[in-house]
Amino acid sequence: MAGKTVTPTRMVLNQLKGRLKTARRGHKLLKDKRDELMRQFMDVVRENKVLRERVEEGLTAAFSSLQIASAIMSPEMLEQALLYPRQSVELNMKYKNIMSVNVPQYSFTTKNNDPSEIYPYGFAQTSGELDDALDQMARVFEDMLRLAEVEKSMQLMAQEIEKTRRRVNALEYVMIPELEQNIKYITMKLEENENSTKVRLLKVKEMVLQNAHDFH
Repeated sequence: MAGKTVTPTRMVLNQLKGRLKTARRGHKLLKDKRDELMRQFMDVVRENKVLRERVEEGLTAAFSSLQIASAIMSPEMLEQALLYPRQSVELNMKYKNIMSVNVPQYSFTTKNNDPSEIYPYGFAQTSGELDDALDQMARVFEDMLRLAEVEKSMQLMAQEIEKTRRRVNALEYVMIPELEQNIKYITMKLEENENSTKVRLLKVKEMVLQNAHDFH
């Protein structure tokens, strides 16, 4: 196969040796990148597990309080209490580069820093359970935002790991073996040609000596 695809010359041999050196260096760099990505990916997976459990606990507690509030208050009163929120949130996003992967980083700012502003109502006509539900939702919001950030990072990093793995495999199992095979083939052909040339030179030398001997 190698003989059909390459010309067995010394110039081609040197070119292939240069490409092989580059391919091996690239293979090592990609393997290092893949391994570091995997290490950071596992850190993110562990954080995701902790955050998910925390968010689920927080939401469960908030919904439990909201259900109790719904049982105590009339639907109209509950709807009226939540109709006009006094607090607003602005979501911000920037990117962080992890091994050539741009993962999102979310943050938020509130209209003001007064904790009581999460309650869009006066306290006289509402139940304490509604206060608890909103308080728990406010506290779990930051974890939910971080969870969204972590899960998107996991998705992007997994894609990059798979892409890097395919490139490593292509170099390791296709390109490098093919280059090595072609180099071996050309080296063998060049040695054959050198040996043939030596044999021809020896024959020419013998003929010259024979002719010189016959002449005398």
